[in-house]
Amino acid sequence: MKFRSSIVAAALAVAGTKCVEGFSASGVVRQHASTSAHGLPMVATNAVVEGEVKPRKTREERLEAATKGLQVHCVGLSIHHAEVEVREKLAIPEAEWNDASNEICASGAVAEAAILSTCNRFEVYYAASDARAAMASVTKYLSERSGLPVSTLRKNLFMLSGDDAVWHVMRVAGGLDSLIVGEGQILSQVRQCHLHSIEEDGCGGKVLSRMLNNAVAAGKRVRSETAISKGSVSISSAAVELSEMLSQQDLNVPFSQARLAVVGAGKMTRLLITHLASRGLEKITIVNRSLGRPKELQEQFPDIDIEVKLMDDLWDVVGRSDIVYTATSCVDYVIDEQKMEENGLASGRPIMLVDISVPRNVGEDCNKIPNVSAYNVDDLKAVVAKNTAMRQREMIEAENLLREEAAQFVAWRESLSAIPTINQLQERANTFREQELDKCTRKLANANLSEKELEAVERLSRGIVAKLLHGPMAHLRNTETIEGKQTTLKELSAMFRLEEEESNARKRKGNGSARRRA
Repeated sequence: MKFRSSIVAAALAVAGTKCVEGFSASGVVRQHASTSAHGLPMVATNAVVEGEVKPRKTREERLEAATKGLQVHCVGLSIHHAEVEVREKLAIPEAEWNDASNEICASGAVAEAAILSTCNRFEVYYAASDARAAMASVTKYLSERSGLPVSTLRKNLFMLSGDDAVWHVMRVAGGLDSLIVGEGQILSQVRQCHLHSIEEDGCGGKVLSRMLNNAVAAGKRVRSETAISKGSVSISSAAVELSEMLSQQDLNVPFSQARLAVVGAGKMTRLLITHLASRGLEKITIVNRSLGRPKELQEQFPDIDIEVKLMDDLWDVVGRSDIVYTATSCVDYVIDEQKMEENGLASGRPIMLVDISVPRNVGEDCNKIPNVSAYNVDDLKAVVAKNTAMRQREMIEAENLLREEAAQFVAWRESLSAIPTINQLQERANTFREQELDKCTRKLANANLSEKELEAVERLSRGIVAKLLHGPMAHLRNTETIEGKQTTLKELSAMFRLEEEESNARKRKGNGSARRRA
């Protein structure tokens, strides 16, 4: 076909794309090449240690713990790392995601947790202060749930911590870690993961829910600011794109006005109608050997006028249609030159035949008939290859956007480290204030000050302390870089001897406990 050679050439010219394999209703299979935020390959981690089991924290305690050094982690497996036999043993229905999160947090080693379980991946996002103990606890839970020994899980699991965990969830939400780059379903699934984590029985906490929310926002931004999700990358969607693109050229009829029919009523037909519906399809005729599946499609697409015909009416349907898609499991040609001529369809009326079946349903000799344009899977692969190459180029821009979003979360997470220092500074200053106020009050005992006058002195002391602390705390909050914030924390801690005071407080607490035991 003339069109095939030109579009294949165009596809190869776009990105030097190799022959695309693995086509199915779900689209193109892309080789996984995930990297960390620092450009390093992601590999499975085998570190598993025994963790001490602690009482489970309440939701309020988990929120408070967010300010005390929690780090985010991700452990799981996906289609890139594990066979389906392993993935299916860990799969959790969405209705049970929060139950599983609560079980993971029950040991006390994990402060916050959220589950993402899809057909292609199973991942646990969690926050903990002790990474090794938390990893041991999560791995133990996964082993018990799946019935698989830890040694088997180690071969399939990946584990990421800190910035790499944040980078991973950003790539997942952005569709860059998907089998089909830029696919939209995963963003909806990450959004559900976030929504479940913040439910009353969720275990998201302050840190994890913030990370998941940022990931959803990042995924939306990638799809709106890049073309990562544009262009057909599955056979069924490519069939629609190709026929829409060539309708005016081959039929001299706009695609929106073309009369459509499809032969077959299986999975490919359902996907085809789904893509057609997204383009405003109102009416289509389905030709099938039986009525069962076409009736099911009528129920699935109530807004589309679906006419159902049996195979006895095939040629009547072909004769009154402009575009005919074929998607049957027949091993022989359903439509070829001889059959078209025998049924009086070789008169020169423009017809487009789009064959999305393997083995083929339409004979290539149909192109010999005047004004008949026949296309098969090879033509559609060229469309997919071109669009896949385009999406690969968009990945670079998408990753730049995701890095910006990841950096925002990391900066927010680091800002939490300032909260304990601010609290310590306020407590130390208030202790000095109360000590000096107590001395002052004793000296003024004979001055017969009224209650209002004593309250005025109290307010004066609080105001002085607040004004003195405003400068240091504002400087700490406004420091933008992580390195700058860490430097400021060290300077304030040394300036006001906060670490020394904290050490003394621990000693006093320890001595008090010892006296009580005695």
